[in-house]
Amino acid sequence: MTTIAVIGIRGLPGIQGGVEKHCENIYPCMGNDIKFNIYRRKSYITPFSNVQFPNISFIDLPSTRIKGFEAVFHTFISCLHILFHRPDIVHIHNIGPGMFTPLLRLFGIRVILTYHSPNYEHKKWGTIAKAILRMSEFLSLNFATRIIFVNKFQMEKYPQKIKLKSEYIPNGINDIEISTNTNYIDRLGAEKGKYVLGVGRITPEKGFEYLIEAINRIDAVPQLVIAGASDHDTAYLDYLKSLDTNHKVIFSGFTTGDDLAQLYSNARMFVLSSVNEGFPLVMLEAMSYSLPMVVSDIPATHLIELPKEYYANKADSNDLAAKINATYNNAESKVKYNLEQYRWKDIALHTSDIYREISK
Repeated sequence: MTTIAVIGIRGLPGIQGGVEKHCENIYPCMGNDIKFNIYRRKSYITPFSNVQFPNISFIDLPSTRIKGFEAVFHTFISCLHILFHRPDIVHIHNIGPGMFTPLLRLFGIRVILTYHSPNYEHKKWGTIAKAILRMSEFLSLNFATRIIFVNKFQMEKYPQKIKLKSEYIPNGINDIEISTNTNYIDRLGAEKGKYVLGVGRITPEKGFEYLIEAINRIDAVPQLVIAGASDHDTAYLDYLKSLDTNHKVIFSGFTTGDDLAQLYSNARMFVLSSVNEGFPLVMLEAMSYSLPMVVSDIPATHLIELPKEYYANKADSNDLAAKINATYNNAESKVKYNLEQYRWKDIALHTSDIYREISK
């Protein structure tokens, strides 16, 4: 049996984050010949996280919630644990934790890196943090045994020697069932079939300020629901609340399970206002619920090509307002999207093939 250690994530299941949701969907789908030791950060573990999976063991180690230090500290102590327990492969998620790739390779451990997003492009990081992330990117790309990119446009940026050991494997989506419940949206005070929905962590790269400014300009839209929680501090969330001058915005906090299904099932349309993304899982989720949408015109939203009227200029609240207004007025009909190539089971199978290939 092949043993894979997974590091670089907060944990799973039920922990906020696109990378966490990615891992939550692929690892339980793997075959019985693969065993996973998933390293989790203790500060994020909740009673809901204590779900058991037949092929997964959780190793919960101390962590902080200090911005810029949390991932580095937890990944470092996870690597120390790994060096004593010697799994067959280490799977690192994201380039920040990838800074420890050379250490693992020095001790003869094969490493797979999944490159989710160029984190140094995110507004929340300062100059020093961005420089460290760029260094981590260089180390992880050059020393990893194999690399998985969730964004094919990102993969194309690198030299041939990187591409030769890289694979494009997109994010995915599960088959969904429309929720017939309304108790959660009723509790929020959201009007069924009338609100605009945005989903994501409350961080600057999600561009929620442009979405709120846009909604303020559209009289036809009575409500905007933003489902997500802050990463570390509430400064950005407080800023967003200050922009809600027309009192249209409902901040639901981190939402999952049937509560999130209710939000998707009863929204009039979905908006992705991000200025930076790897491969936006929430966009796939909204598409699986057949929601009309408007998305930022960034490379990640072209991974699944949409009609041109669905795209709004990045970080442009005026253009976003115009596109939302046009779509909202014609959003009574659901949209059928082709998501056949974005199934988690297929993505898990493709990933497990890489494990088997490099463990020979």
